[in-house]
Amino acid sequence: MDITAEVLTGILDAYPYEIVFVDRTHTVRWLNRAARRRYGDTVRIGSSIFGCHNERTRPKIEAFLRRADLGEDEMFEAYNGRTGEREFFVPVRDDAGRVIGYFERHEVPWTREHAEEPVGDYWTGRAEAEAQ
Repeated sequence: MDITAEVLTGILDAYPYEIVFVDRTHTVRWLNRAARRRYGDTVRIGSSIFGCHNERTRPKIEAFLRRADLGEDEMFEAYNGRTGEREFFVPVRDDAGRVIGYFERHEVPWTREHAEEPVGDYWTGRAEAEAQ
Protein backbone atom coordinates (compact mmCIF):
# COMPACT_ATOMS: atom_id res chain seq x y z
CA MET A 1 0.00 0.00 0.00
CA ASP A 2 1.27 3.45 -0.88
CA ILE A 3 0.90 6.14 1.74
CA THR A 4 -0.86 8.81 -0.28
CA ALA A 5 -2.34 12.16 0.69
CA GLU A 6 -5.71 10.38 0.81
CA VAL A 7 -4.40 7.80 3.29
CA LEU A 8 -2.77 10.48 5.47
CA THR A 9 -5.97 12.54 5.43
CA GLY A 10 -7.91 9.43 6.45
CA ILE A 11 -5.53 8.79 9.33
CA LEU A 12 -5.70 12.38 10.57
CA ASP A 13 -9.50 12.48 10.15
CA ALA A 14 -9.75 9.33 12.28
CA TYR A 15 -7.85 11.11 15.08
CA PRO A 16 -10.59 12.34 17.45
CA TYR A 17 -8.79 15.51 18.54
CA GLU A 18 -8.80 18.62 16.39
CA ILE A 19 -5.80 19.47 14.24
CA VAL A 20 -5.59 22.91 12.65
CA PHE A 21 -2.30 23.12 10.76
CA VAL A 22 -0.99 26.68 10.41
CA ASP A 23 2.04 27.72 8.33
CA ARG A 24 4.81 30.16 9.28
CA THR A 25 2.73 33.11 8.01
CA HIS A 26 -0.03 32.10 10.48
CA THR A 27 -2.32 31.04 7.64
CA VAL A 28 -4.59 28.05 8.26
CA ARG A 29 -3.64 25.40 5.69
CA TRP A 30 -5.51 22.27 6.80
CA LEU A 31 -8.12 21.04 9.30
CA ASN A 32 -9.02 17.48 10.20
CA ARG A 33 -12.61 16.33 10.63
CA ALA A 34 -12.61 16.90 14.40
CA ALA A 35 -11.45 20.51 13.90
CA ARG A 36 -14.08 21.14 11.23
CA ARG A 37 -16.75 19.76 13.58
CA ARG A 38 -15.55 21.70 16.62
CA TYR A 39 -14.82 25.07 14.97
CA GLY A 40 -17.32 25.11 12.08
CA ASP A 41 -17.01 28.33 10.10
CA THR A 42 -14.91 30.05 12.77
CA VAL A 43 -11.68 28.63 11.34
CA ARG A 44 -11.25 28.39 7.56
CA ILE A 45 -8.47 27.24 5.26
CA GLY A 46 -6.67 30.29 3.87
CA SER A 47 -7.61 32.52 6.80
CA SER A 48 -5.33 33.91 9.48
CA ILE A 49 -5.20 32.02 12.77
CA PHE A 50 -5.71 35.44 14.35
CA GLY A 51 -9.35 35.29 13.30
CA CYS A 52 -9.66 32.63 16.00
CA HIS A 53 -6.80 33.75 18.27
CA ASN A 54 -6.67 37.49 18.70
CA GLU A 55 -3.66 39.60 17.75
CA ARG A 56 -2.58 39.78 21.42
CA THR A 57 -1.52 36.12 21.11
CA ARG A 58 0.87 36.88 18.23
CA PRO A 59 3.92 37.61 20.47
CA LYS A 60 3.34 34.35 22.37
CA ILE A 61 3.05 32.33 19.14
CA GLU A 62 6.13 34.05 17.67
CA ALA A 63 8.07 33.18 20.86
CA PHE A 64 7.01 29.53 20.50
CA LEU A 65 8.23 29.58 16.88
CA ARG A 66 11.62 30.97 17.97
CA ARG A 67 11.93 28.21 20.58
CA ALA A 68 10.95 25.62 17.96
CA ASP A 69 13.59 27.02 15.58
CA LEU A 70 16.13 26.38 18.35
CA GLY A 71 15.05 22.74 18.51
CA GLU A 72 12.23 22.50 21.04
CA ASP A 73 9.34 20.22 20.20
CA GLU A 74 5.93 20.24 21.86
CA MET A 75 5.62 23.09 24.39
CA PHE A 76 3.06 23.70 27.12
CA GLU A 77 1.01 26.72 26.18
CA ALA A 78 -1.77 27.20 28.70
CA TYR A 79 -4.33 25.69 30.99
CA ASN A 80 -7.82 26.72 29.89
CA GLY A 81 -9.76 27.16 33.11
CA ARG A 82 -13.05 27.50 31.24
CA THR A 83 -12.82 24.12 29.48
CA GLY A 84 -10.37 22.33 31.77
CA GLU A 85 -8.06 21.61 28.81
CA ARG A 86 -4.28 21.77 28.78
CA GLU A 87 -3.07 23.31 25.51
CA PHE A 88 0.26 22.64 23.80
CA PHE A 89 2.05 24.31 20.87
CA VAL A 90 3.33 21.64 18.46
CA PRO A 91 5.82 22.60 15.74
CA VAL A 92 5.77 20.67 12.44
CA ARG A 93 9.09 20.15 10.67
CA ASP A 94 10.12 19.27 7.13
CA ASP A 95 12.64 16.51 6.30
CA ALA A 96 15.52 18.92 6.93
CA GLY A 97 14.21 19.73 10.42
CA ARG A 98 13.02 23.24 9.59
CA VAL A 99 9.79 24.40 11.23
CA ILE A 100 7.22 24.78 8.46
CA GLY A 101 4.19 25.38 10.66
CA TYR A 102 2.44 24.37 13.84
CA PHE A 103 -0.75 23.23 15.47
CA GLU A 104 -2.21 23.41 18.94
CA ARG A 105 -2.89 20.19 20.81
CA HIS A 106 -5.61 20.09 23.44
CA GLU A 107 -5.94 17.52 26.19
CA VAL A 108 -9.52 17.09 27.27
CA PRO A 109 -10.27 16.69 30.97
CA TRP A 110 -11.53 13.27 31.98
CA THR A 111 -13.08 12.00 35.16
CA ARG A 112 -13.17 8.38 36.20
CA GLU A 113 -16.91 8.14 35.45
CA HIS A 114 -16.38 9.49 31.91
CA ALA A 115 -13.13 7.67 31.10
CA GLU A 116 -14.75 5.40 28.49
CA GLU A 117 -16.61 8.17 26.67
CA PRO A 118 -15.33 8.56 23.08
CA VAL A 119 -13.65 11.91 22.45
CA GLY A 120 -16.04 12.79 19.60
CA ASP A 121 -19.03 12.24 21.90
CA TYR A 122 -17.33 14.38 24.54
CA TRP A 123 -16.92 17.31 22.11
CA THR A 124 -20.45 16.96 20.75
CA GLY A 125 -21.92 16.91 24.25
CA ARG A 126 -19.88 19.90 25.34
CA ALA A 127 -20.80 21.89 22.23
CA GLU A 128 -24.48 21.17 22.84
CA ALA A 129 -24.18 22.20 26.50
CA GLU A 130 -22.41 25.46 25.54
CA ALA A 131 -25.12 26.25 22.96
CA GLN A 132 -27.88 26.13 25.58
